[in-house]
Amino acid sequence: MNRRRRIYEGKAKVLYEGPEPGTLIQHFKDDATAFNNQKIDRIDGKGVLNNRISEFVFLRLNEIGIPNHFIRRLNMREQLIREVEIIPVEVVVRNIAAGSLSKRLGLEEGTALPRSVIEFYYKNDELDDPMVSEEHITAFGWANPQEIDDMMSLAIRVNDFLSGLFLGAGIRLVDFKIECGRLFEGDLMRIVVADEISPDSCRLWDIETNEKMDKDRFRREMGGMLEAYQEVAKRLGIMTQNERPVGSGPTLVQ
Repeated sequence: MNRRRRIYEGKAKVLYEGPEPGTLIQHFKDDATAFNNQKIDRIDGKGVLNNRISEFVFLRLNEIGIPNHFIRRLNMREQLIREVEIIPVEVVVRNIAAGSLSKRLGLEEGTALPRSVIEFYYKNDELDDPMVSEEHITAFGWANPQEIDDMMSLAIRVNDFLSGLFLGAGIRLVDFKIECGRLFEGDLMRIVVADEISPDSCRLWDIETNEKMDKDRFRREMGGMLEAYQEVAKRLGIMTQNERPVGSGPTLVQ
């Protein structure tokens, strides 16, 4: 068989041509990056964990009717997904002050916000993903007002679901980011959640100790990143207490 055609490679994932029209294969890498690739390392087994956690979340989003690109997991590192036209805007939902929000507004990290706050960031590594407004998004044609409303509605629904999901596992959802895309089905188009939802894209704190269980452990050189991701997977029931992710994972299907 011919090797699959690579469509796109990002910091943490590779997209390959799918087996059927309108599908892609999403491969999770072990690369850990921060500050738009200024800090890079390889964490053996991270891709396996993110694949499993993201699968778990997207399956449950499907169950409650939140549209997304996920079809099924293929193996320990790969998912079959629907091909979508990615909107170049990251949608960030913040429940607790942390990271850049704390720095920008002078808020003590860990401060509960009066309500959940939605922010938009233009997806552009060369510009360090700058924060943008709805006016920027519509003026530059990245999305129209209805699409922005749909993205915000999806983000709020995902936030409500994830907050409860993680709370039940003894984890506080501090903030998270999602990407959205246009899914074309015949003459119809709808906005769906795409990319991944994992400790790479969420800030997760232990509800009792506030111990960080997400990519901040890598950003801030705290160590224990893989162990924290494993703990998230165990609390969600994805892994048993004694199970370890396969570091190298399966070889790509040729």
